[in-house]
Amino acid sequence: MFVGNNWEGTADVIQSRGSFAKIGRVNIIPDKDRRLTEIYLNPIKLAFFLGIRNGPGEGHDQFVDDMYTTPDGSSVVASRPSFADVVSINLTTGRINWRFPVSGFRSDHMAVSPDGRRVAVSASTSNTVHVLDIVTGQQLGSFATGDKPHENVFTDGGRYLWNMSIGEVNTDLDDPGWDFTKGDRHITVVDAATYRQVKVIDMRQRLDAFGRSDLSDAVRPVAFTPDGSKLYFQVSFFNGFAEYDVATDKITRIKELPKNPATSDDRKTFVNDSRHHGMSMNPAGTKLCIAGTMDDYATVVDRATLQQAALVPAVKPYWATVSGDGNACVISEAGADQVTAIDFATGQKLVSVPVGDHPQRVRIGHVPEGWTGPTGS
Repeated sequence: MFVGNNWEGTADVIQSRGSFAKIGRVNIIPDKDRRLTEIYLNPIKLAFFLGIRNGPGEGHDQFVDDMYTTPDGSSVVASRPSFADVVSINLTTGRINWRFPVSGFRSDHMAVSPDGRRVAVSASTSNTVHVLDIVTGQQLGSFATGDKPHENVFTDGGRYLWNMSIGEVNTDLDDPGWDFTKGDRHITVVDAATYRQVKVIDMRQRLDAFGRSDLSDAVRPVAFTPDGSKLYFQVSFFNGFAEYDVATDKITRIKELPKNPATSDDRKTFVNDSRHHGMSMNPAGTKLCIAGTMDDYATVVDRATLQQAALVPAVKPYWATVSGDGNACVISEAGADQVTAIDFATGQKLVSVPVGDHPQRVRIGHVPEGWTGPTGS
């Protein structure tokens, strides 16, 4: 598993099951000095660079967001928000294979196709998703999205690509009365072969129809059932998630999870508008794992009954993924610089492993046999 240490610019590589022991570390910003020189010599780039630092970066530069390895495990591909690019780094030498500058001034979440050959990256300031060849870095296509594209997911065996735009999350205009300032937020579904738009889903209408006009329509992390029939998603400011039936195009259930009494209800205190940010589903599709970011816990939820297990204390859990054997949920604790594995069956904590500064995205990957880190790092 690759753990992106966002503020540090490294990725820790850990075992994907069992002890989750640390294997090695990759420097995701070996070209840092060169990139900074380019930025500081360009007033427009510098303005956005500092804007990222003082906005989504919470006073820090965002050096690594998302990561996927090539199918053969020879390289890792990572998005670097503050550098507005995607890079491929050779896992043997630690050197950059290729670099793709995204349109606009910030790169964000990515997704890899089921065959591992294509990687989609959100260019959040240009409302664009780029789809790249994971080996060469060449752009294969792109498509327009709503404001501030965020999460990307390939569905139906790679036939479709879904993008969720979250709108403006870095202002203090968080009162519901100012919601109109947040921008055009919707899900864009495209044909993954042609990158032509197939469908646009505005969750505002679906939430209103369900009787929850009070909830934001900014869709954050999501999880599909194995058959793709149901979509579970988190929204800005909400301590819980919604269930969406793809065939009927309706929200069918909404689950509110416990609030931490120590957490302020002042929306301006939520990190990038997200009260809960991070969710995953076990391979059987029977359990969800939820990261309660601002409420400092994670919990496993039974998908049939929506009953949650015990709350597992965690410090600013920011992401949730599935272990290599499918038995555990792995969350990143951004506030404690560690990742924690939670048993899907029991909802109990298994182990915590220290990592670098401000871990966020955690992804399954591959490395060469006997690998302990690049020789050049």
